[in-house]
Amino acid sequence: MQISTAWRRIARVFVPFVAGYYLSYLFRTINALIASHLSSDTGVGAADLGLLTSVYFLVFAAAQIPVGILLDRFGPRRVQSVLLLLAAVGAGLFAVSTDFLSLLIARAMIGLGVAAALTAGLKSIILWFPKERVALLNGYMVMLGSIGAVTATAPVEHLLAWMGWRQLFEILAAATGATAILIYVVVPERGIVPSAARATLSSVFGDRRFWRMAPLSATCVGSAWSLQGLWASPWLTDVEGLDRASLVRQLFIMSIMLSGGAWLFGMTVHHIKRKGIGAETVLTMVAVLFIAAELSLILRASLPSVLPWSVVAIVGTATVVSFAVIADYFPPELAGRANGALNVLHFGWAFLAQYATGLILEQWPANDGHRPVQAYQVAFGLNVALQIATLVWFALPWCRSIASWMSSSSSSSRLMFLALSSRLGCMRTRSSSCPRMTMRSGEQATPSEPTRLSRSQTSISVFLFLR
Repeated sequence: MQISTAWRRIARVFVPFVAGYYLSYLFRTINALIASHLSSDTGVGAADLGLLTSVYFLVFAAAQIPVGILLDRFGPRRVQSVLLLLAAVGAGLFAVSTDFLSLLIARAMIGLGVAAALTAGLKSIILWFPKERVALLNGYMVMLGSIGAVTATAPVEHLLAWMGWRQLFEILAAATGATAILIYVVVPERGIVPSAARATLSSVFGDRRFWRMAPLSATCVGSAWSLQGLWASPWLTDVEGLDRASLVRQLFIMSIMLSGGAWLFGMTVHHIKRKGIGAETVLTMVAVLFIAAELSLILRASLPSVLPWSVVAIVGTATVVSFAVIADYFPPELAGRANGALNVLHFGWAFLAQYATGLILEQWPANDGHRPVQAYQVAFGLNVALQIATLVWFALPWCRSIASWMSSSSSSSRLMFLALSSRLGCMRTRSSSCPRMTMRSGEQATPSEPTRLSRSQTSISVFLFLR
């Protein structure tokens, strides 16, 4: 690809879709900062706040399969621009809502409007850029888009100091509408070959590799989104006892780590695939690290809380790794549907984890507005238990392969040493009729006539047989 052509495509294709994904990330995480304002202005409790925030994930997840089909059929330019207009309307409605129901509807509209933000960008990268650059560009897209999470911390806190959250959402509504127009006007059209939706969806959901990897990716990535998007803030306030300034500072650090994690995952996958190593290995390492970080929080390990929470933030960008695995499983013409199918589980689990955490916390009475640490330990611990189960499920084929290899190696060793011991025993008798050892694949070597073994040889043979 020539340099001028590459930069032209980055300016006209990559940047507009990054802007859409930036707004998606901002909408996803902003409720963590304005949660106290929403509670004081509307009177919503922990469970209602969890539902209000998580309905974004529910609608987002429900839209992924239809959005994937539309992306494969009509292309990312038209689909993304139309949906972002809907998100702009939802943000405007959120700004003027005064009751829980209208806030819930507005939040759902925002979730539906940004439902194609990530997958449309991934689809555009596949359509316009070389295959060997896809994983790297995916990482850059998630990194730049996740700056929306950075914006939803200290910058938004400074804006809230001189304007209300309603005025802020009015600005976001205008910015989202402008981005929709930008994508429709600037991004060039790319021909899409229609495909049979039913057949291709069957090929995605009927693939065993998908169902081995998807639960692990969903429980890790979805949980990370749930925690950073809402429950990190109450934990840091109720359990760690941080004041408002310290809370905003830690959320800001987490969002910086989020952006850096996307770049790190993109570069890592790009380089290991060039060496012939699959992205599944990276996904396994991410899951183990995430579970360890959550356990350190639950068990109250003597670590600065910013360390495990930074790991939680980084895992939120592990979609870069998951989509690299998906790209290895399915051809490019299935990119929209396959990515959408995985995103259904990502956002579906984020909804369940976020809402269920609120329900569990409600079982403990609040003391001066704060929940006890035991409530968070139970809620987070249930999530970790499910993540461990999906990790075992993901690693099960590897464990079976290792066990099979060890069993095969042990059997081969026993046969070889039994044959050697028998031969040595025959040589000790100096018999002229010493048997010839013949052994076919899968058969046990047996001498043609009985021989006597020394005591030490017999002991060696028995020991090796029992290995």
